[in-house]
Amino acid sequence: MSTHRSTPPAGPDDDAADLVDFAVDLTSQEMLRRAQVMAALGPDWDPVEVLRGEEEAYDLLYSGLDAEQQRTYDALVAAGVLPLRGGGRAAA
Repeated sequence: MSTHRSTPPAGPDDDAADLVDFAVDLTSQEMLRRAQVMAALGPDWDPVEVLRGEEEAYDLLYSGLDAEQQRTYDALVAAGVLPLRGGGRAAA
């Protein structure tokens, strides 16, 4: 049985009457953080181009595999660890 209580018991010698509700709203801080991230990315940041670059990098990563590497890649695809790329062959 847990001894944790969400509210301390009130007793004659207890300072429970002195407890106050404490809450912090971080909404404004989160909005500031997001604005700073977007400012750091700059006006030339193109998320679609970034995704294209990642796809090209993955294609390059899985290209030119030897037979053993291809078998390992195929096993990882079959297990659902990696997505199928290039029509079933990593080198495509």
